[in-house]
Amino acid sequence: MLELIDLDIYHGDLQALWGVSLAIRDGDITTLIGSNGAGKSSTLMAIMGLLRPARGSMLFDGVRLDKLAPHKIVELGISMVPEGRRLFPEMSVRQNLEIGAFIDKARRAKHETMEWIYEVFPILKERADQRASTLSGGEQQMLAIGRALMSQPKLLLVDELSLGLAPVVVEKISDVLKGINKEKGIGIFLVEQNVQMALELADRGYIIENGRIVGQGEARVLLESEEVKGAYLGIG
Repeated sequence: MLELIDLDIYHGDLQALWGVSLAIRDGDITTLIGSNGAGKSSTLMAIMGLLRPARGSMLFDGVRLDKLAPHKIVELGISMVPEGRRLFPEMSVRQNLEIGAFIDKARRAKHETMEWIYEVFPILKERADQRASTLSGGEQQMLAIGRALMSQPKLLLVDELSLGLAPVVVEKISDVLKGINKEKGIGIFLVEQNVQMALELADRGYIIENGRIVGQGEARVLLESEEVKGAYLGIG
């Protein structure tokens, strides 16, 4: 579904990614794990057209992404849940969801999609007229995911799902994402510091350190590897 090939990314004069290559298979949950500052968010920003590669290419369903504007990338079927949620705090839950349906295809199916999101996250229906700023952290994360789903993506990018949330909330939202993946076939690309949660959720994983991919494989195999246990789980 998505392939990154030898990607070099810069923030100004500072290089963030060195020759990053990875592939996300259609319908899979894939995770990119690593410590803070390793290059996870830079990878997502490149996919969404928010950072331009200095070298390398990106293909989504055979279409080159690396020269497209962000809204064109959304039209192709990629949507992102940003780190920190980035909601419109003074707007209602319903208004935040509506903003997610800005492309033509999504706008035409806006009401049907919103009703599906209300089924996935019933609390959002209860809070539909409430300002986003008054929601709990977990509810805000649900709203951010719902807003991203309003564009009817084929691939959902999720940046730091667990950030600032209690473990029980993270588990609940993870279960919902797994259900969306299985029932709707929406691919999920999760970048995450919570390595155990990410690898338990994913089908396949990549490890990034200092802007370079240093490991990859089936998620369950990575979870049991001595390298991951020692470096990220504090075991061994």
